[in-house]
Amino acid sequence: MGRRPIYADAARDTARALASRGLGLVYGGAHVGLMGILADTVLSLGGEVYGVMPRSMVEREIAHRGLTQLDIVETMHERKARMAALSDGFLVLPGAFGTLDEMFEILTWAQLRIHSKPVAMLNLDGFYDALLEFLDRSVAEGFLKQSNRDLFLVGSDVGALLDRMHGYSPRIDEKW
Repeated sequence: MGRRPIYADAARDTARALASRGLGLVYGGAHVGLMGILADTVLSLGGEVYGVMPRSMVEREIAHRGLTQLDIVETMHERKARMAALSDGFLVLPGAFGTLDEMFEILTWAQLRIHSKPVAMLNLDGFYDALLEFLDRSVAEGFLKQSNRDLFLVGSDVGALLDRMHGYSPRIDEKW
């Protein structure tokens, strides 16, 4: 959940913002960490929460048993594909390896036009500043096109970020 309470607070704020807009949550299905807090808060506000988790993780007893629906799949690849299919957009909260893995995969899918859904990052208290600097350097060094960098919405206010996601229209670039 991170060392500072602002992360858990942001998960609760995100849940309230989703619920106030009538939006459900699709996530990895765990009862632990920030996503567990997010799921619990959405559920407490009467929202729908869909989890997708590989069987091996369910067997480790980290599955949230109180979800609207929990889909159990065999692999992490199936998990990510199922979550992507169920989602209308993707919002990245502070996290580590798993968060970055899913974020970069879904951004790559947007770049390749496998989907045209909004991908956004809640950059809470500058948590992702260094990563964003890396992406900007990738553009400057010619590894990433600016049009593809622009596929990624970034903000520090979850309500404003959800509003931007709602109005999102991808810029189509013929080349990656």
